[in-house]
Parts: sequence; C-alpha cells; structure tokens
Amino acid sequence: MTTDDGLLEESAEDLFENAPCGYLSTRLDGTIVRVNRTFETWTGFSRDELLGTRRLPDLLSAGGRIYYDTHVAPLLLMQGFAREIAVDIERADGSHLPALINAMLRRGEHGRPGIVRTTVFDATDRRRYEQELLGARRREQEIAQRLQLSLLACTPPRADGLQIEVAYRPGVRGTEVGGDWYDAFWLREDETVGLVVGDVVGRGLDAAATMGQLRSAVRALASTGLEPGPLLDALDRYARVHGVGRMATLTYAQLHLASGELRYACAGHPPLVLVGPAGEPPRALWDGRSPPLDAHRSGAMARAEAACRLAAGTSLLLYTDGLVERRAQSIDDGIERLLDVLAEHGGRDPAALLPALIRGLRDPESADDVCLLLARVGA
Repeated sequence: MTTDDGLLEESAEDLFENAPCGYLSTRLDGTIVRVNRTFETWTGFSRDELLGTRRLPDLLSAGGRIYYDTHVAPLLLMQGFAREIAVDIERADGSHLPALINAMLRRGEHGRPGIVRTTVFDATDRRRYEQELLGARRREQEIAQRLQLSLLACTPPRADGLQIEVAYRPGVRGTEVGGDWYDAFWLREDETVGLVVGDVVGRGLDAAATMGQLRSAVRALASTGLEPGPLLDALDRYARVHGVGRMATLTYAQLHLASGELRYACAGHPPLVLVGPAGEPPRALWDGRSPPLDAHRSGAMARAEAACRLAAGTSLLLYTDGLVERRAQSIDDGIERLLDVLAEHGGRDPAALLPALIRGLRDPESADDVCLLLARVGA
C-alpha cells in the first residue's frame, strides 16, 4: 500500500465518522449495528448504548415510531428505499432533534433483505424556518380575518317599513378568508338606502384589502348621487386605474322606502331575487346586467341598470354565488333551487330565513364563501 493509498483509506474512514450527517446501518427490524461519530454527537448516545441494543424506531418520538413501523419499513421491503422522512429523534437528555432520514435496503444473496443503510440530516434550521413561515402565515390570516370582520360588522340601517338582515358563512373555517362582502347604508336617511353584495377574486389578505378598497369606493361614489349604472361605470374606472378588483363582481341597488322604487345594476353578479307578498312566486331580476369590474370591455357602452317597484311586504335578496353553485351543475340550476326554497320559506322572518337558505342550498363540499343580504319593505 502506498502512502497515498493510506491517506485515502484514512480519509474515507474520517468521512464516515465525521460526515455532516449521521450514518447508521440497521437490521431489517431496525436494530442498530453500525453508527458514525456524528450521530453519537448529535444524540448524546455512545456506541455501546446503541449497537445491538437499540432499534432506530426506539430513538424516535411516539408518532415517529408508529410511522416508521407502518410506512417506512413496508416501503423498504416494497421498493427498497424511503426518502426525506421527517422525524424527531429523542436525544439522551430527552430533547428532540428534528431530522430528515433517507433509508436504503441492501439485499444479500438470492435477493434476501439484508442491511438497511440510513442517513440522518439535522433539520433544526429547516424546522425553525418552517415554523417562522407558519407563524407569518397565521399572522397574515389573523390580519385578513380582522380586516374582513371589520368590513362585515356594519350595522344595517333601521327604519319603519324596512328590515335588513345579513349573513356570512366562510367556505373553510380556520383558513384564509374569502372576498365575499356586503354593505348597507343610508343615501338619504330614512328615505333611500344603498345595498351592496360583492365578490372579490382570490383569498387571504389581498382579497380582504381589495374588498375594503371597493367597499369604500362604492360608499364614496354613492355619496355623490350617482345612480347604479353610472356608479358601476365609475367603479370600473377606479378598479382599472388603481389596479384593484379586476374581475370582481357585485350588485348595487338603491331602494326608496316611500315609493318602493328599486334601481339596481349587476356587474357579473348573480341576479337579485324578489320575494313578493303571500301568493306571488319569487322571481330573479335578470335586467341591468354587465360584465365584472375591469373586464377590459373594448368600446363598451355605459353599464346597464334597471328599475322596478316593490309592494309592501316584498323581500329583496342579494347573495354571492357560493349560495347557488354546485359542482357539475349550472348556476341556472342553482338559481332555480333558490327560487324553489324561497317559494316554500320566503314568508319567514328575515332573521330566520337567511340561515334556512344557507342550510338548504349551500353545497357542503364547496370551499366557497356565502354572503347574503335581505331587505324587506312595508308590512
């Protein structure tokens, strides 16, 4: 053997012992038969405490032991390897080492399972980074939820001959908020009320912030006296100039209490629904429609609006598409179901009607939010 060969042999041994990862060899049942110095240092166990006496699964947390026996060991037998398995290794002092392990089964004569070679990587920094990301994500969700709740916390206008009820149901509890929103406010106190329901594309903080911008813009534009169609035109320009709310949909309506006159316009949103006094079937208002906001309507004309008159005892429903959409079914079918449910329950008190609509219509498998606003006029 030459001097260079000796150095190479010594370097190979040193590489094994002091590698930047832990090395283990185990029997198929997990019993440790070889281990390097790095693993000893990381865990605080000596070789005498490990070799031939402990199984690798015994060094894992309770969940890790179960996962090793039910997933890792079968994978080794079926495909000969298991990669990037996240585990917690229990050190000699009782603390945990976050780790990633790769394992490969070496087969012996006639293909019989032999030794399992396992590399262990210290994932402490990765775990810390993941926790920081999760923490940042949770903080963003909390901010978005607080922002959304603040926007949905408006007190609806109250007056003789007017009852307004609102309801909001998130699509998935505990996760990102959606972009559904409602608003109701006086245009002229005790005379004319503005009603809005909208749906912003996306979820999370961006959607909540966009919702807030559009909500404020609608109120500001409404305060100038714009009718529904011109208001949506102005809102469309606002969305385009400021780059917010593209493809958002909404319905804006103005209801005059004394006359019962309703003026409304829909930008890509599901139609309003009227529930007349007893005996009159509910009907969807399909007029006054135009595309969603900032839909880049080339050479588009002014947005349409429509009007009708509400008799005493009539209810007006504004809602988002989460109420009527179902997988593999058209939204037209959903609106027909809504009309059927309203025909059966429309005479109920508005405060009880909205929860009944959500229970009867919302797709339990849908992750879409549901937002409703119902205004009843007269007796």
